[in-house]
Amino acid sequence: MFIESLVLKNYRNYPELSIEFENKVNVILGENAQGKTNVMESIYVLAMAKSHRTSNDKDLIRWDEDYAKIEGRVQKHHSALPLELVISKKGKKAKLNHIEQQKLSQYVGNMNVVMFAPEDLNLVKGSPQVRRRFIDMEIGQISPVYLHDMSQYQKVLQQRNHFLKMLQSKRETNQTMLEVLTEQFIQMAVKIVSKRFEFLQLLEKWAKPIHQGISRGLETLEINYKPSVEVLEGQDLSKMVTSFIEKFEKVRSREIERGTTLFGPHRDDIVFHVNERDVQTFGSQGQQRTTALSVKLAEIELIHAEIGEYPILLLDDVLSELDDYRQSHLLNTIQGKVQTFVTTTSVDGIDHQTLKEASTFVVTSGNIKKSD
Repeated sequence: MFIESLVLKNYRNYPELSIEFENKVNVILGENAQGKTNVMESIYVLAMAKSHRTSNDKDLIRWDEDYAKIEGRVQKHHSALPLELVISKKGKKAKLNHIEQQKLSQYVGNMNVVMFAPEDLNLVKGSPQVRRRFIDMEIGQISPVYLHDMSQYQKVLQQRNHFLKMLQSKRETNQTMLEVLTEQFIQMAVKIVSKRFEFLQLLEKWAKPIHQGISRGLETLEINYKPSVEVLEGQDLSKMVTSFIEKFEKVRSREIERGTTLFGPHRDDIVFHVNERDVQTFGSQGQQRTTALSVKLAEIELIHAEIGEYPILLLDDVLSELDDYRQSHLLNTIQGKVQTFVTTTSVDGIDHQTLKEASTFVVTSGNIKKSD
């Protein structure tokens, strides 16, 4: 798949923008703070209905305006699909083929993207929250049901935390409601944990050979899910439910004392091992970067295997963060098969055929022009 046109209105520093892209590598050149990343982010937001840079949607709306609008035309399997997303103070409205979608989970996944930005190098060494966000966004692209389950889980988690705070402050003493909320919480939690196990198994399958290739056969990558409740990969859901019930019975008084839910998918983590050593703790910076790159390239192949089309790749200021060898590996992998967007202040020093054949756009102060 590829995006052939993008129209922005009141988005970040763009009052208006209309631009067409080719199904190849598109380089967006410009100095810092001119709006390169804003173009890249708008493509991501059009696909995912949320930003990779901020959790506050109001940040996406141009100063002093009431709304921002992103439109795009995506080519998939020889047919065009128009997408539209309007972000306002009241929330988000998404249209697919000019028809408004009742739920964002029905909209997300119609255009698939893989983003690789400098902060993604923190995938390995950053906080568990970074890794949870990564896994939730990626599964959501290929499984609308997961997005729905995640949304339900967050609601029940909020309600459960609120009730635990009521018990903590003695404003509530009857624990019957806590039992009801815990049961609902566990039903949602096991679905999410099970799907995450399944996804990470697939991701490892694709990432392992890629990592071996980048490390010239010297390193073996393993990706392990680390749930906060003792459950196992491939375990029957009813056994998972039993493990959760036992855990919550044990920690009930602690949770009331703390006024919060101490276990569940919102507390889980992912561990990357290279040659059986935890890369976050024992890996060199080079190993951490190779792991992050392998995971991102594996995402491309995984999405292709799941939906039958390659996603759009967004490389936001990341080439300069990689050494020549890793740059070449990345560019060789995408050459000729993945529509790619690259933002950078300069292509000097990147000697690769892929970039020589790329379309180049120059950004200055919120204006973007295709260069000859």
